[in-house]
Amino acid sequence: MSALDLVTQYWPALAAGVVGAILPPGGGQGADGAHAGDDHHDGHGDDHHGDDHHGEAHAAAGYTPWQRAGLGLIAALTVLFVQWLWPSGAAAEAAGATGATDEWPSLLNVLIGLPFVGAAAVLFVPRQLLSLLRGFTLAVLGAGFLASLWLLTVPMTVGWHFQSIKEWIPTLGIRWHVAIDGISLWLVLLTTFIAPIAAYASFGSIKSRIKELCFCLLFLQGAMLGAFVALDLFLFFLFWELMLVPMFVMIGIWGGVEKIKAAIKLFVYTMAGSMLMLAGIVYLVWANQKLTGAYTFDYLALSRVVLPRSAQMLCFWAFSIAFFIKVPMWPVHTWLPDAHVQAPTGGSVILAAVMLKIGTYAYLRFSMGLFPGPASSLAANLAGIAILGGVIYGALVAWKQSDVKRLVAYSSVAHLGYVMLGLFGVTPSGIQGAVIQMVNHGVSTGALFLLVGVIYDRRHTREVSEFGGLAKVMPVYATLFLIVTFASVGVPGTNGFIGEFMIIMGTYASERLGTFSGIHTIGAAAGVILAAVYMLSVVQKMFFGPLTNPKNKHLPDVTPREGLALAPLILMIFVIGLFPAIFLDRMKESVLSTYNQFKVVSGQAILFADERNAKLLPEDTFSPAFLKGAPSLGSGEGAAGAGEDEQARRDRGARRGDGALAARAGEAAR
Repeated sequence: MSALDLVTQYWPALAAGVVGAILPPGGGQGADGAHAGDDHHDGHGDDHHGDDHHGEAHAAAGYTPWQRAGLGLIAALTVLFVQWLWPSGAAAEAAGATGATDEWPSLLNVLIGLPFVGAAAVLFVPRQLLSLLRGFTLAVLGAGFLASLWLLTVPMTVGWHFQSIKEWIPTLGIRWHVAIDGISLWLVLLTTFIAPIAAYASFGSIKSRIKELCFCLLFLQGAMLGAFVALDLFLFFLFWELMLVPMFVMIGIWGGVEKIKAAIKLFVYTMAGSMLMLAGIVYLVWANQKLTGAYTFDYLALSRVVLPRSAQMLCFWAFSIAFFIKVPMWPVHTWLPDAHVQAPTGGSVILAAVMLKIGTYAYLRFSMGLFPGPASSLAANLAGIAILGGVIYGALVAWKQSDVKRLVAYSSVAHLGYVMLGLFGVTPSGIQGAVIQMVNHGVSTGALFLLVGVIYDRRHTREVSEFGGLAKVMPVYATLFLIVTFASVGVPGTNGFIGEFMIIMGTYASERLGTFSGIHTIGAAAGVILAAVYMLSVVQKMFFGPLTNPKNKHLPDVTPREGLALAPLILMIFVIGLFPAIFLDRMKESVLSTYNQFKVVSGQAILFADERNAKLLPEDTFSPAFLKGAPSLGSGEGAAGAGEDEQARRDRGARRGDGALAARAGEAAR
């Protein structure tokens, strides 16, 4: 390809890069070292006594050439991202023509291992070398993001991709089994995208214990990625627990006035749910061992197990309560506002953007995948809780908050109520909307927490009553806050619109919600109105009207450091809002496969279940693509038939035939 062809093909990216490099105004005010965060201004943390004064509180003379180049690069890469993933784009055709769809099985291992190795390496770096610690951490997280883009070279067809399986503890049937599909793909990319931004924000505000901070950021990254790709329940539980440690430390060390209380509350809530989930895992593994004669923790193998009805319901709740706490759903949500308010800004960004999504993802993958019968029968009740206790309650409580950070925290309860509603409805549209809304919430709420940190950095308060008329002195900040507010509300053209629209449409068309689907749809629509009320009211109080408080009359606008941190999130708001197809197309096949499997398996599970014996669904109930990589444990006929009379065996054989027919019907419908 000639140089002229390259220019012709990629001129939009080149133009975006040039505009991004020349657009920022010069003459910025304020401290370049100051960044979004409340970490070292509360007077109670260790950050006042930090061991690093580099880059603090010096006047910024506008954007340096390197910062302008960084903004230009972000703009150019964003346009290239859209061109590359556009379904009919030249980049996609070129990838297919060159066979750039080969899967490297170790890619996920690299993505998980890189931050863990980086965290271990940080321990050997002298704590006095602050620039090296920060630069190394950002380099590791940035390399992880670039490596994760390789996942986009493979079409997300039905089944698992980049699958890696290694025996780990053979005597217990525990394996290293990781893989992705079109559902987990975007959550992995969200994790690798958010982590460098959160780290960059943290380094601008936290001035003490930098070595420990770098270790926590890298360790947390590896644990979150592992939770999204683990297909062995022991491995998933391990990563689930590992996530808790660095977040507990981040809140407890660099948090606000009541950081210890918030950290302990987070720990207690999460551990309570984890113990329930562990009990459910152990029982499920034991039941499978009785059927097959072999131990396994593999998700694919355990998906075939149909527990007795009462045990099935108990295990569903054991798993789901753990996930509802992480989401969080009412009434187990009260740890979240405290954790958000007390966490440093970088911790709040990671918590809201990524960690909460592990709860929603895990419900879709494990609660619905392992216990489709209870998930189907309880769908209408759970959807009602999601609307009343999530969407509406969260919005009303957010509306009454005087602390803007606590308002954003309660808004997360409302937004994630929409995600759970989409999953409870179990429609292709609802599930797709829920997955894209997970990404949307991560982008827009992450940006909101950064913006809240910006204003706290200047005034050392988050009380809405302390502000008013800020648009007169901080016009760029006001513009960015308004853009993110529109995304949070769901204005068309921003990322929040498409997810909420698909969830509401899926709710109305849901068979699982039955006669209540219309009521649920009205409740969800009311939540959209309430979101506009509480978000636009805080915008009006903070940015418009008279500038009466003299403390606000000379506040500096967004600094170059803050602009670089916010730029990728602002751009992604419009990329997802204007080009949702490039995200939806990648998950469509996996969502349809998940929906059809849930529809078939939930029906078969109801037929197979009784009050006494656990049983195995036949393999032909599932698609071969789903079971690829499952351990070979035998059919379990002998164990399954133990204690049954001949008539029971004949009934089981008939049901097996029904399962095969139902599976074929589901494939035909798809």
